[in-house]
Amino acid sequence: MRVVIAEDSAILRDGLVQLLQLRDVEVAAAVSDADALLAAVAEHAPDVAVVDIRLPPTQSDEGVRAALRLRHEHPGLGVLLFSQYVETAHAARLLTDPAGFGYLLKERVVDIGEFVGALERVAAGGTALDPEVVAQLFGASRRATALDALTPREREVLALMAEGRTNHAVATALTVSERAVEKHIANIFTKLDLPPSETGHRRVLAVLRYLEGTRA
Repeated sequence: MRVVIAEDSAILRDGLVQLLQLRDVEVAAAVSDADALLAAVAEHAPDVAVVDIRLPPTQSDEGVRAALRLRHEHPGLGVLLFSQYVETAHAARLLTDPAGFGYLLKERVVDIGEFVGALERVAAGGTALDPEVVAQLFGASRRATALDALTPREREVLALMAEGRTNHAVATALTVSERAVEKHIANIFTKLDLPPSETGHRRVLAVLRYLEGTRA
């Protein structure tokens, strides 16, 4: 896995580089601003870019705007926003297609193995979303949708799917068997009217329905 990092704090940037290298992750470039990020991605063609939201010169939303541009100019690139903050003005646009996208909060990542796992999912076209990010982006209220037909357990499974977790990870989090998780997911697909399709990724579509259904 080949990674480019955009983080303005030299200490955090160098620390992240060292931690990833210890996990045999290739860091192609580590930069401090959005312009350098765009140039590094164009030069190194990484699998995933790790992007802080607040970058120079204004320390506002340069990172997330750069992420939007990267998603447009490099469709196959995974993008993982990694920040102390939840930015709502632009980040919700990135979630219109959650495939290959992640958003994690720095203070909530306590295991480098889980972080690398999130990078791998995003690089492979999956998702990695902190539930706190989802809650702040879309609010706690929800409108009546097909999600109302889901059981509480099915909603738990779908929420964990929205974080980008595999069936095994969902089973571990809920202390159930993978077979039970598979049955729940099959029920979710049925209730959300997501039949098998050669062109649609039902898991991604189910996550989209979940995110849309929890929007304020």
